[in-house]
Amino acid sequence: MNIALIITIVLVMGVIFVNGWTDAPNAIATAVSTRVLRPNVAIGMAVVMNFLGALVMTLFNAQVAETISNIVSFDGTGNTSQIALAAALFGIVSWAVAAWWFGIPTSESHALIAGLTGAAMALGGLDAVNMDEWWKVLIGLVVSTILGLGGGYLITKLVIFLFRGVNRIFANKLFTVGQALGATAMAFLHGAQDGQKFMGVFMLTLYYNGLVEKTGNGFAIPIWVMVLCSVTMGIGTSVGGMRIIKSVGMDMVKLEKYQGFSADLGAAITLFLSSIFGVPVSTTHTKTTAIMGAGAAKRASSVDWRIVRDMVWAWVLTFPGCGLIAYLMSKLFMVIF
Repeated sequence: MNIALIITIVLVMGVIFVNGWTDAPNAIATAVSTRVLRPNVAIGMAVVMNFLGALVMTLFNAQVAETISNIVSFDGTGNTSQIALAAALFGIVSWAVAAWWFGIPTSESHALIAGLTGAAMALGGLDAVNMDEWWKVLIGLVVSTILGLGGGYLITKLVIFLFRGVNRIFANKLFTVGQALGATAMAFLHGAQDGQKFMGVFMLTLYYNGLVEKTGNGFAIPIWVMVLCSVTMGIGTSVGGMRIIKSVGMDMVKLEKYQGFSADLGAAITLFLSSIFGVPVSTTHTKTTAIMGAGAAKRASSVDWRIVRDMVWAWVLTFPGCGLIAYLMSKLFMVIF
């Protein structure tokens, strides 16, 4: 096993770990903020469900991993493919850690796609980008926004209508259980979506080192890769992420239990459908837009739109920012190594 391969695998594991560390808290943020689950309990649940989501969904349907592995081409001469891929991963980790430090819930999925694209373009320019697969990313961006925001809003309105005559104490007990289940589903689907994305990158690492072959348009992902990626994401989740939980679940909008349930359900439906159809979407983007919708369904002023503005800017800047970092790192790494 050569040094470049070892470094690249370590970086892949680092990206997966950081994803569990920074992205997973979004899945449980509402359940913590409404006091349905204590932070330690929520994080423990998320560890288990992230692991199961990444493992089970990949066994059932690995289309998301296939999309990510085909989105760009790192075909280069000598070991330049390994170097460019390592640079992409370095850029992704750097971007994610900086976002965590400032408590901004940026999307690891967007960072992953931007980093891979920037590094691949450093090798082959625009020809290195597979636009047929990139369209799925753009579709996912639109779909996650519409379904996340719309789902959170409409489900909240529906709940308000259906439970308008129900005793509030009874309703709160019901939505406490519902939101706990919703947070569990969100954690599972976070693992399903993001776990597959990083398995796709792991398989690219093995492919460019001549250790696996493509089968058709994708890879036959070995069970040990599924387990390794799932465990690493789970460990990252166990580190916590109260900075992100605070920004998403507490500062952006004050939610009641029925709103938290509605946001979780709207986001979970979006992630499930996206995973089934192989469309890579951002769990962060989906969950935060669902929270905005649930908050705005009660009254628009309940949402702190300044925090929303900061998040939107972070999402907008991720593609050019992380892509540029990966591009420059690729050029630098190729000169050094």
